[in-house]
Amino acid sequence: MRADITVQGIRYHYEVTGDGADVVLLHGWGCTLEIWQSLRSVLEPDFRVWAIDFPGFGGSATPSEPWSVYDYAESFAAFLQQLGITDPVLVGHSFGGRIAILHASSHPVSKVVLVDAAGIRPRRSVNYYVKVYGFKLMKRLLPFVLGKERAAAVVERRRRSAGSDDYNALSGVMRDTFVRVVNEDLRRYLPAIEAPTLLVWGDRDTATPLADAKLMERRIADAGLVVFPGAGHYSFLERSGQFAAVMRSFLSDNKPQQ
Repeated sequence: MRADITVQGIRYHYEVTGDGADVVLLHGWGCTLEIWQSLRSVLEPDFRVWAIDFPGFGGSATPSEPWSVYDYAESFAAFLQQLGITDPVLVGHSFGGRIAILHASSHPVSKVVLVDAAGIRPRRSVNYYVKVYGFKLMKRLLPFVLGKERAAAVVERRRRSAGSDDYNALSGVMRDTFVRVVNEDLRRYLPAIEAPTLLVWGDRDTATPLADAKLMERRIADAGLVVFPGAGHYSFLERSGQFAAVMRSFLSDNKPQQ
């Protein structure tokens, strides 16, 4: 069943299928609930599976102002409460992993699955900070040299040449939201996660490297790591059969008793 619901003034689009214990699937940045299609077909016989579009993605509404990862987490918690979803299994990929980490660190959940999850801010080189602060200085000074209109064009060209594909694909509220979200380090929340946690990673993931998974495994009390050799940031799609087998095993005691 596909449906929309308004939560704290924001329209959420979601799909729910199956019956049993609740499993909530949280997509990554730039994706939609459709990315979980293969996993949903695996879980539906034994679970009630919820797949949502985060605000700003897919069929859900875009926030009227830039959100932080904490705004997303608060809104998601309200979504669960409004639909009466308690103690769910959370499955989060990339950006969805950020929301799963924050929610599981402060709310009851049955289990957590973090798939190539974001949330660990990388160590930056001195050169990185030189570029960042040089760009900020340029933004301030150019309008006095070139005028506002020409300065804006120059800044935008520089931004596009230096920005990531995710950043350059965005505009307005969602571009500012991306900046807020991507720079937030969530490692301090990991020790507060008490639920059994499965980490699934591709060893060739360059967006959220395997070192992030190993850090999460060390800091979460009850965590285990499964690594798919040769897989990248979308390991659950690249190794869909293996991922399905791992999920069946991890969630075997959450299935209804026969």
